Amino acid sequence: MVMATIFLALLGVGAAFAYQDLNDNIASQDVDGQLNADVRPERKAPGAVNVLLLGSDSRSGSNREYGRDEGSARSDTAMVVHIADGRRDASVISIPRDTLVDRPACPTKSGAASAARAVMFNSAYEIGGMTCTVATVERLSGLRMDHVVEIDFTGFKKLVGTLGGVRVNVPQDIRDPYSHARLSKGTHLLNGEQALGLVRTRHGIGDGSDLGRIKLQQIFMKALITQIRSADLLTDPVQLYRLLDDLTSAITTDKGLGSLSALTSFARSLDGLDADRVEFRTLPVAPAPQDPNRVVPQEPQANAVWQALSADRPLPARSEKGGQS
Repeated sequence: MVMATIFLALLGVGAAFAYQDLNDNIASQDVDGQLNADVRPERKAPGAVNVLLLGSDSRSGSNREYGRDEGSARSDTAMVVHIADGRRDASVISIPRDTLVDRPACPTKSGAASAARAVMFNSAYEIGGMTCTVATVERLSGLRMDHVVEIDFTGFKKLVGTLGGVRVNVPQDIRDPYSHARLSKGTHLLNGEQALGLVRTRHGIGDGSDLGRIKLQQIFMKALITQIRSADLLTDPVQLYRLLDDLTSAITTDKGLGSLSALTSFARSLDGLDADRVEFRTLPVAPAPQDPNRVVPQEPQANAVWQALSADRPLPARSEKGGQS
C-alpha cells in the first residue's frame, strides 16, 4: 500500500524524466522460474492478488552497522498481503518468525536444500532467500503468492527520513538494548533510526517474543499508510522523486514487479484501497509442545484464516482467548 501510494503520486506529476533512473534502481529475482510449478498451489480466486512482504535482517553491505555480517540473513518480517477482488479491501497476515513449519525442498545459490520438518519459519530465508520463503509460505498457507517484495534495513530508514518522520502512537514504554529502541508511551514523530528500532524491537515489549514485535509493526504500518495517503506529494515533486529513489533502491521484487512500469500498473489497480480498508492480523499460534520458546499454527483457527483468503472471503472473527489473531 505504501509503494502503491507513492507510485500513484508519481503518475500525477508525470515524472517521465526520472523513469530510467528509477527503473535501473529496481532489483528483481525470477522466483517463479526457480520454483516447481507442479507443486505450487492453484490460484482459486483469480481476481484477488497475494503479495508476500519481507523485511530482511541481512548484515551485509550498507546494513553492516546493524550487526556483524555472518554471510547469511533471515526474514525479520513476513506479511502475506491478500488484496481482494475489486482491489478495495485487503488483509495482512503477519507470520511470527519463530513459528515451526515444514519447509519444502528449495533452490539455493549452491544447488538445492532438502525439505525439513518443524524448523523455524525464518530459516527459509537463510537457506534460500526470497524464493525459499515463498515456497515455505505457500506450503504453510496453501495460497499461491503472485508477487514478493523485500525491503532492507537501510532502505526502510531512508524512506522514513525522506518523509520527514512518521507519527506513531507508541502503546507502552519501550527500552530495548538490542534494537536500541528507547521510547516512552504516547505519540511520537519517529525519525528513520527510531522507526527501525521500533519495528525491530522484541525484548522491549510484552514477553519478549516475536508476537509483541508484530503488534508494533502493524501499528507502524497503519501510521505509515495514513501519513503517505494524507501527504500532498503532488505539490512537491522533489520530495516525491526522493521517496521514489529511496523506495526503488531499497526493494527487491519478483520478475513480475521488476520494472517501474509494472510497479506503476500495480499501483494504479490499488487506487481505491485506503488504510481503513486494510485489516491486520497475526497468524493464530500457540506454544510449541516440544519447545516453549517456539510457536506452531493454532488449529483450526490458522487454517480458517488461510481458507478465508483462498476463497476471497472476509477473515473469521478474532479468537477471544488462546493463541494470537
